[in-house]
Amino acid sequence: MAKYRRLRQSVVDNPLHERDIMLVPSAATPEQLCLAHDRQYVHRVLAGKLTDAEIKRIGFPWSERMVERSRRSSGATLAAARVALREGVSANLAGGTHHAMRATGEGYCVFNDAAVAIRTLIREQAIRNAAVVDCDVHQGNGTADILGSDPNVFTFSIHGEKNFPLRKMPSNLDIDLPDGTGDEDYLSALATGLQTTLAAGPYDLVIYLAGADPYEGDRLGRLNLTKEGLRRRDALVLETLRSLQTPVAIAMAGGYAPNIQDIVDIHSATLLIASQMQRDWSTQMNPSTNL
Repeated sequence: MAKYRRLRQSVVDNPLHERDIMLVPSAATPEQLCLAHDRQYVHRVLAGKLTDAEIKRIGFPWSERMVERSRRSSGATLAAARVALREGVSANLAGGTHHAMRATGEGYCVFNDAAVAIRTLIREQAIRNAAVVDCDVHQGNGTADILGSDPNVFTFSIHGEKNFPLRKMPSNLDIDLPDGTGDEDYLSALATGLQTTLAAGPYDLVIYLAGADPYEGDRLGRLNLTKEGLRRRDALVLETLRSLQTPVAIAMAGGYAPNIQDIVDIHSATLLIASQMQRDWSTQMNPSTNL
């Protein structure tokens, strides 16, 4: 969890974020979690009654802190989505827990924050439809399991073909990339995927998983993107959505480089692009604020 502490500190210390507002969100409620997850699974997580097999599949032991952290991660993406609907773009400094399925956790993911946020906002009639653009290096199998057949949601995942999870669940659109894929091939494939995804819209909201793990130095990534390539990836996604005036909430998702600072650098670059875009978006939405 060190990367999250260091990422937050990097935002606090950067004068380019001095106009940005950082909030501590409320935890997702059990009722909100149950909009995306099986009620019995949610109960077992909250009550500490997961089986040994379920705990092994998640990858870390149960604790009250684990439950609180997982609930707040979903709450933070929901809060970011609410802000995005008002201001165009917002971000959760964590989140992106896309391996959590309807009735089980997996791969260090307990609750699926994107699915919880989207289902909550649809239930509240704050949005009618949404898309998930998942650029984590691992396929978003949990998101596909929960939302893949939902007619109100389009799920797009671009990921390493031979990477975790071994058994991939079908998204509405999956782009499988070979090991060693570099900047140009990745960005070309992403542009094609975005075009297909957005052609199925328009959407009231997009949740963007900006994983740091396609990075060439990531120990679990197996792709070969540079930091500049990842910056261009973020710019491509966010500028495309801004051009369509589609609100976007960002979650950080994965990052496993041996040097934690590399992960922080990549996530920080994502947040800087989002911050600048938010100011530009606000000016477009409220021209009088620029007078």
